[in-house]
Amino acid sequence: MVDSQYYLPNDIGISALDCGEAFRLLSPQEKMYAHYLSRAAWYGGLAVLLQTSPESANIFVLLQRIFRKQTPAQLEQVATTVGLSSEEYQAFLVYAAGVYANMGNYKSFGDTKFIPNLPKDKLEGLVKASQAFQEQPTEMEALWDSCSCLLYSLEDRQKQLGLGDKGITTYFSGNCCLEDAELAQKFLDSKKLSAYNTRLFKGDNGGKVCYEVRLASAVQKDCAVDGECESCCGSFSFEDKEFTVKRGDYSSLMEKVCYYLQQALGCAANENQRKMLEEYIRSFTFGSIDAHKEGSRYWIKDKGPIVESYIGFIESYRDPFGSRGEFEGFVAVVNKAMSERFASLVSSAEILLPELPWPREFEKDTFLKPDFTSLDVLTFAGSGIPAGINIPNYDDIRQSEGFKNVSLGNVLAVAYATQKEKLTFLEEEDKDSFIKWKGPSFEVQVGLHELLGHGSGKLFVQDDKGKFNFDQTKVNNPETGEPVSSWYRGSETWDSKFSTIASSYEECRAECVGLYLCLNKQVLSIFGHEGQDAEDVVYINWLSMVRAGLLGLEFYTPESKSWRQAHMQARFVILRVLLEAGEGLVGLEEVTGQDGKPDARITLDQSKIHTVGKNAIHRFLCKLQVFKSTADVEGGRALYDGYSAVSDSGAHNFLRLRETVLLRKEARKMFVQANTRVNGDSVELVEYEGSAAGLISSFIERFQDDAEQLEANLLELNKRDAPCWC
Repeated sequence: MVDSQYYLPNDIGISALDCGEAFRLLSPQEKMYAHYLSRAAWYGGLAVLLQTSPESANIFVLLQRIFRKQTPAQLEQVATTVGLSSEEYQAFLVYAAGVYANMGNYKSFGDTKFIPNLPKDKLEGLVKASQAFQEQPTEMEALWDSCSCLLYSLEDRQKQLGLGDKGITTYFSGNCCLEDAELAQKFLDSKKLSAYNTRLFKGDNGGKVCYEVRLASAVQKDCAVDGECESCCGSFSFEDKEFTVKRGDYSSLMEKVCYYLQQALGCAANENQRKMLEEYIRSFTFGSIDAHKEGSRYWIKDKGPIVESYIGFIESYRDPFGSRGEFEGFVAVVNKAMSERFASLVSSAEILLPELPWPREFEKDTFLKPDFTSLDVLTFAGSGIPAGINIPNYDDIRQSEGFKNVSLGNVLAVAYATQKEKLTFLEEEDKDSFIKWKGPSFEVQVGLHELLGHGSGKLFVQDDKGKFNFDQTKVNNPETGEPVSSWYRGSETWDSKFSTIASSYEECRAECVGLYLCLNKQVLSIFGHEGQDAEDVVYINWLSMVRAGLLGLEFYTPESKSWRQAHMQARFVILRVLLEAGEGLVGLEEVTGQDGKPDARITLDQSKIHTVGKNAIHRFLCKLQVFKSTADVEGGRALYDGYSAVSDSGAHNFLRLRETVLLRKEARKMFVQANTRVNGDSVELVEYEGSAAGLISSFIERFQDDAEQLEANLLELNKRDAPCWC
């Protein structure tokens, strides 16, 4: 029997993201703008297939070809004829929906592989009986053969994403290891090149190791072309190794992105949007992160737009080294009522920031008031949909020019709705309250996490000219009482310096800020919570966090002693900190469930949150910030790795608890998104039912205009790199 964590269950939650009302309220020009931005996002999002696993793109094309010829309902008749049970056919639909929702065959949240929950010979029989196969047997046979083995393979290395022998990645060629990633980062730093839109391929040139750094761009020529002053491409010697910087990764997809952004330009609402789009086009044409940064600056200046969007190589969670960005693009419509609450939070930020537990010198010199809006998502292309976002991720812009926060309201509305019978590890008396207050408390947590978590804290920097952004003669480290003795130099960034722990460490810092500041009555009042309701929101927010810490164990791999999900590792760390605080604040015990199987119970003493709990988070949060501000990788890593350790010794046997968590886990929901379609001078919204079939149909119709060309391009891009994964 294969471990159930490598299947998606047939009863997995699949919900339609509702944005109908928000879309209808847009003007014709805004609808057209949203349409073209959505098209750009969807085509760019296909790059994630090539960023995930060697087989993802081919599996995607196989599914597209099958379902383009027959709808899920039509194919069901074929499935019955070739001997699939209704459960097996549903398992195939759920698998297909999973590939679409995750943009590949690895879960976007947790990075584990998932395989079809039906026998391989049954799936092969269905593929070969499909109309697509009947019409093009040679091509379809070749396509099936190219991915069928990896589609089902669960060899140790293929069970999760990772670098070298720890897992699968296509950000690096198969022969790369951590040392190669570190050397490449040093090279990129020396050239002042960002890793965000790159991949690394290691080769051999006459017995000498050589590396190819490939930039994502529509242009494939490496020399300077029309529209740019100079090219960053070329061959360079670095630490006795040869590095070549080349262009043209995902070129055909980047061309489509640029084409649709160009169309959107004509519908932009203002000059900031036009300049933003021009810079994005330059970025995706030439492979320039500097152009993307420039576009992001205009994006920050575009305050309170009706249609909000962002696009590019953004989040680095899935790069095993932590510095390459996965492509994503979103388009969303502002929810005005909820946005007013977030605007109030922004207005209060300067009063709330001094409440945080680090000295004034460790906070940014001025708080750059960001846009903070609640959005209803129309389109979110990439590997998964978050609940909130704080961007851009460029440290230099965030520190001195600002950022934006968004909370994705229609995602929150469906993602965290829970049925009582599926609520694990809580006392019975907590369950009704948990269901009632989980949504409102998470809204508060997301607001604080994004705005005052990711938006707070200063990085101490000495620039290339030797100038400091702090007074090193006066600023003391509050942990040691000694003057600050380390900082970021030149082009060093948080991601490049803290690399493999950067993402999770920063999520942990932001989560702690949320826990700490949700105790503030003013914050709770902004969100409309007073008196006993406010206390209930605090209690459920903290209870939700410690429960999430336990659930996080699903995302730990004991064999490699590694975590596969940044946020869940962060929540486990917080659970450990609160357990360590003692005094009966948090209880965690192993019990036997009503079904006779292992279970666990987590409790939280509400009366001790404002004392024992607050003090514990105060101390821990201060340490996190000090190590981050001072670029103290050694201290930060020792602290964070210590709390991240999962063992069977000590007061709690976390390895055994992990087995219990796996036994009782609930699969993460998938979302079905609408499409937009131009009809004459107007744009229509095409919505789908919240089911596996609905999710599949949405993807077939999304790319129907140029399906054959697009599929050929994906296969060609994948084939070009195939030798690199061996």
